Amino acid sequence: MEQLVLDLTNPASRENALLELSKKRESFPELAPYLWHSFGTISALLQEIVSIYPLLSPPSLTAHASNRVCNALALLQCVASHLETRSLFLQAHVPLFLYPFLNTSSKTRPFEYLRLTSLGVIGALVKVDDTEVINFLLSTEIIPLCLRTMEMGSELSKTVATFIVQKILLDNVGLNYICATAERFFAVSAVLNSMVQSLSEAPSVRLLKHIIRCYLRLSDNSRAREALRQCLPGQLLSLPFTACLKEDTQTRMWLAQLLVNLGHPHNDPLFQRDIHEPTVLQA
Repeated sequence: MEQLVLDLTNPASRENALLELSKKRESFPELAPYLWHSFGTISALLQEIVSIYPLLSPPSLTAHASNRVCNALALLQCVASHLETRSLFLQAHVPLFLYPFLNTSSKTRPFEYLRLTSLGVIGALVKVDDTEVINFLLSTEIIPLCLRTMEMGSELSKTVATFIVQKILLDNVGLNYICATAERFFAVSAVLNSMVQSLSEAPSVRLLKHIIRCYLRLSDNSRAREALRQCLPGQLLSLPFTACLKEDTQTRMWLAQLLVNLGHPHNDPLFQRDIHEPTVLQA
């Protein structure tokens, strides 16, 4: 593994090293510190990222170029995930290099793979509850980029982007930021509403789970709660629509608590236990 890391700094051997390291990264727990502290390695990974910027507009990204840069992104995800390197990763503002990928709109497979892998790096940052991460993401305007993906991405990309917004909301700093102005709140709620509408045509339990969790967290804010009483999608009150949650006890509890918070008790026996039992908010 050490030789592969060294090979990253050699343009002639970099592509193979990217491929092999991305395949084997799970078997090398200390890969992240090794990548970060090895001379020239992070610079080489950033060179891979910057080199495809010209292919973003007009969209001309090939499958080969997408796969290669995604291997580099997979290694950066290791760095973002590791306790020793996460803070250094943020201090160096490395995530900003990924934002142009999240600002793309092409729905071709190479672009979708690029967006999904980039979201994976941001998702790795927010998995651990850390206000430093939330402050960084808010200060660098990640919310609009996530909302963009939530509107036009694939189901999987939408799910990861919604998870990121959910984790931001679960931090008090994030909730206060989004609810600080009507513009921010309605930007988020409008996209969540649109996603619920689209799920009527193409159901996805895992995506609906994160949407409901976002709504539930928003309902913890008094101003947002009042607004949600007027703009909560009617589908969330529909028994046929929510029947897909029958096997998902946690999400049923979240939905039941959301409806209680908004003054909409659910008449479905499936939810009665969930409404009356105290619910502990979880990520």
